[in-house]
Amino acid sequence: MLILLPPSEGKKPADSGAPFDAEDLQFPALNPHRQQLLSALAEVSRADDALKVLAVGKSLVADVVRNIELHTEPSAPAHTIYTGVLFEALGYDRLDAAARKRADADILVISALWGAVGFGDRIPAYRLSMSVKLPEIGKLASWWKPKLTPVLNERAGDGLVVDCRSSTYAAAWTPPAENTVAVSVFQLRGGVRKVVSHFAKHTRGELAGHLLTRGVEVETPEELLEAASERWEAELVPGTGRKPHQLNIILPEDHAFKAVGN
Repeated sequence: MLILLPPSEGKKPADSGAPFDAEDLQFPALNPHRQQLLSALAEVSRADDALKVLAVGKSLVADVVRNIELHTEPSAPAHTIYTGVLFEALGYDRLDAAARKRADADILVISALWGAVGFGDRIPAYRLSMSVKLPEIGKLASWWKPKLTPVLNERAGDGLVVDCRSSTYAAAWTPPAENTVAVSVFQLRGGVRKVVSHFAKHTRGELAGHLLTRGVEVETPEELLEAASERWEAELVPGTGRKPHQLNIILPEDHAFKAVGN
């Protein structure tokens, strides 16, 4: 099983630790492309129009300045660098040792800077979104797609892919449709299903945490539906041709956040 997550836009910088070593990251075949982006990002971040190009506000100047010297910034495991609703709901620090081992093996974060990283890969905090268009590189999702496809197709193999990415990051790699289940989250409002992005992030994080803590490998879309149904109202929409399966999680009208394990 492979669980795909988007990164958080905000990152928590490591307090200490050695700089990242590209040779220690998963998918070393991506290292030349990572190096190209690191150089391009540093150049953009030095420019007078850096905030505009990176589509961030003045409050994030420190994040942009950090981009200039990422080779010397302290690094930490990706699961501590990425923050936000989804990662808090997944609750890596609340998992037992066996579930953490599964998280490190089964989770990939699709990244605008790194392409793809595992939860245990040591990276520095950075500021770069997949929606950004960098000079001489272009839109990052389009730039990454031909580079990620052969590498991640090999990693996915014929196993189940649980796709919890947002559309921005989903554009960077399309997994084999027949083995992929895209996770969608709705909430009932007045008896009608509505897309709720904040609840969607939280619920996808909860689903990832649930899959890691069950102790039973999920190998098919039907088994994923069974696992999700242990906690939520859920349905599986079969894929057709190039379209992946879709797992719909339907939250009740009175839904509220709950911490993993509670």
